Amino acid sequence: MKRLILLLSICMLWGFVHLSLDQELRQVLIKNKLQTNTEKVELDSAKIELGRLLFYDKILSGNKDISCASCHHPKLHSGDALALPIGVGGKGLGTERTMGKGRDHIPRNSPEIFNRGSSEWHSMFWDSRVQDRGEQGWYTPADEKLPQEGFDNILAVQAMFPVTSRDEMRGEIGDLDINGEVNELALISPAMPQSIWFAIMQRLIAIPEYIELFAQAYPEIPTEELSFVQAANAIAAYEISAFTFLDSPWDKYLAGKEKALTDSQKRGAIFFYREGSCVSCHSGNLMTDQQPHNLGIPQFGPGKDIDVPLDYGQIVESGEAEDLFAFRTPPLRNVALTGPWMHNGAYENLEAAIRHHLNPGKALDNYSVQNLPKELQISFQDDPGVIKRIKETIDPLLKNGRLQANEQEIQDLLAFMQALTEESAKKQITKAPQHVPSGLAVDDL
Repeated sequence: MKRLILLLSICMLWGFVHLSLDQELRQVLIKNKLQTNTEKVELDSAKIELGRLLFYDKILSGNKDISCASCHHPKLHSGDALALPIGVGGKGLGTERTMGKGRDHIPRNSPEIFNRGSSEWHSMFWDSRVQDRGEQGWYTPADEKLPQEGFDNILAVQAMFPVTSRDEMRGEIGDLDINGEVNELALISPAMPQSIWFAIMQRLIAIPEYIELFAQAYPEIPTEELSFVQAANAIAAYEISAFTFLDSPWDKYLAGKEKALTDSQKRGAIFFYREGSCVSCHSGNLMTDQQPHNLGIPQFGPGKDIDVPLDYGQIVESGEAEDLFAFRTPPLRNVALTGPWMHNGAYENLEAAIRHHLNPGKALDNYSVQNLPKELQISFQDDPGVIKRIKETIDPLLKNGRLQANEQEIQDLLAFMQALTEESAKKQITKAPQHVPSGLAVDDL
């Protein structure tokens, strides 16, 4: 028996004993400390219902023509299916949405909002401009003007800011709303976000149905003491309730159901966590390290803030040179459903997005704008100087084609991405309300 054990040990050392895919993958799971995500968030039903109606109600926007759902619709897998979103002034949903006169695209891709109730989240937005810094409090564009107490989670803090953005929801000075009346939200200085939130709440509590809904969700807070923090908490509660899914084939495999994955998906998972080193950035249950990385993504669109027509990314927040053109790693849950991909929707094909990682510099040099809408094609930044600057700070993990994958590995990796798709997300079980308290039209497909 001792000789047999010794022989088996020698064979394994020299690779003569082949581990099954499941044995290999189990070793990977143990090494990466991966396990079933059973985290549950307790939510109040009255708060969820209030948040559901606020999520679809255009009363939150300056011109009363756009809601949260316009860019994060359940039937579009919590996104908008566009490379770059169309905000204030737009009409319609998804690829049928049209631009308002004199408007431009929002600079960054509308992110999916799946599984945002996880305690793993500590940053929001492509540039992490909203962060949970623990004892230091919230880090946000509003600085000390943001209330430091009263938020249920970081997702609620995030919900405070789309309504303050002129392009996304607030509108421009001189805008008239859909009724031809002056947009009073647009008149407020962007340096006074607290005044914007107060003005929105005045709109809400002028509607009797909202007074009742807030009373049900927050019976301890008198109407006159309500703030937009309560509205943001409710929106976050709805988003968590509507878009949290943990029933993907990958979840089932983590729970011990080996037949939940195909052989190709298992090989893809092994490559993802081992040879491909994808886990270096796409870590944890959410499959994101929430850190900035420059992937050498082509630049197009209106640009961002003072950087127009470029979008310099995380460096604007951090001031760190290595963050030039860097954006936060996106989560991969339901990734196969949430294209176009990258911070600006540069790729409408997931395989193309994966292949970009193999040699970002080369992919940037060879990028074709043909799949972009015509109005974005003409904004493509093909100046050699711009290309050179982007390539100079490509993440060292990917620079010069350091990541290698053959055709079989790429197809296996794609198969694994499909295994991250939750069955419930495929079914689009969340429905838009037929009516919102303001009486404004509800966007739906």
